[in-house]
Amino acid sequence: MASLLLRNTHCLLKPGDADIMLWTSLKKGDRDALGKLFSVYYPLLIKYGNKLCADHELLEDCIQDLFADIWQSKAGSEVGSVKAYLFKALKYKVFKKQRNRLFKDTTELPDEMTFEISQETFLVEEQENKERVRKVIEALNQLPNRQREVIYLKIFHELSYEEVSDIMNINYQVCRNLMSQAIKTLRKILVIISAIAFIPIS
Repeated sequence: MASLLLRNTHCLLKPGDADIMLWTSLKKGDRDALGKLFSVYYPLLIKYGNKLCADHELLEDCIQDLFADIWQSKAGSEVGSVKAYLFKALKYKVFKKQRNRLFKDTTELPDEMTFEISQETFLVEEQENKERVRKVIEALNQLPNRQREVIYLKIFHELSYEEVSDIMNINYQVCRNLMSQAIKTLRKILVIISAIAFIPIS
């Protein structure tokens, strides 16, 4: 879901405003608001989390822990983007649990983790489109992890550069540079893949 629009009497709220309203209600102790946020964001968090972690049980635990923490710390700080906050918090929890299982030490987290883009990221039916998507996925997965993630968050979730930089814990200009580099590299890879497809097999 790119945005959540809510009609309120005579005005149409901007994308994200409805989430902030739910967040504000949640902080005041409204359990229904927590449930609504969970319903809206659970599918998105699963999709994003699957790019970070192949362990579905671990991912489910992280999402449950995330919303439990949010409810228990209702007096926490304000957020500018609920979506960016949840994505960033989930990413941190996944990092932490994975390191805890591997090293029993969560004092320092890695700079990046494997970020995979699969066929499920795209919704396609026609065979011709499926072939195009296959080529795009093949190209995307040749990019460095951080370039893949910035494309996924910026394009598939329509997040702003500010939101993406917050989730990835990088500054705004680095985020824009990663996106620019990713697009340039992606175009080159797609040209090569298309050219290879026409090489005859002897």
